[in-house]
Amino acid sequence: MIPLIKGEITRLRSTRLPLWALLAAVASGAGLTGILSLTGPENATPAMPGIDTAQGAGLVVGIAGLLLFVPALIGTIAVTGEYRHRTIGTTFLVAPKRSRVLAAKLLVYGLCGVCYGAIASTASAVALLGAAAVRGVDLAIAPGSLLFLLAKLAIAAAVYMVLGVAIGALARHQLVAVGIVLGYFYFLEYVLMIIPGVNSIYAFLPGGATASLTSFTFLTDTVADQTSSGILAPLPPLGGALVLLGYASVAAAIAAVVPLRRDLT
Repeated sequence: MIPLIKGEITRLRSTRLPLWALLAAVASGAGLTGILSLTGPENATPAMPGIDTAQGAGLVVGIAGLLLFVPALIGTIAVTGEYRHRTIGTTFLVAPKRSRVLAAKLLVYGLCGVCYGAIASTASAVALLGAAAVRGVDLAIAPGSLLFLLAKLAIAAAVYMVLGVAIGALARHQLVAVGIVLGYFYFLEYVLMIIPGVNSIYAFLPGGATASLTSFTFLTDTVADQTSSGILAPLPPLGGALVLLGYASVAAAIAAVVPLRRDLT
């Protein structure tokens, strides 16, 4: 197993994916948080608490969770790229036990997801602190609470990257896999959020579980207020974490088992 992990790391380092992932992490982490912190969340529509409150600071950091489809995309592209360029066949010839190959990929990209999340979270914190300094605002959130929130975002990023790897391993075709990721995380979940009856399960979907984990419930609260829909109350943060880990575990297991019975072509 160790040689497979080392081989996967070597293969990853030989591509430009780590560089693009780094840039995406910085942009995703600092983008929404920095813009919202500078313009003032209290000036948004609808208005949110300002960053001079603990709730407001937590919201502008937690909003980065809306871009967690990015690490899922990275994981998807990484795996489907091997099928696209036919390099996966060589890998399976060297290591015929496909389940071990895919397990190595899931482990490596899970670690990449942690790194991605750590970088994105750090960028988000820097954006928040920088905006507060520019505006001359004192942050009310405690450093320990901020670090805990950033750590939860990093964990969520790792889970989403594993989900992306699993989707890529199952779909194999790059455009199809990317369409699934974007279509679900960027569109379908938000549609399900506003459909009466169906939206009661939102808390158990990846987006709802992420919102529960990071305590970023502003979006669901706003939708509930504007549509008078019965969105299920968010889970406790621990419950959100367990749901996300459950999705990652199931996806990883399916991704490791299904390719065993499928032809590469």
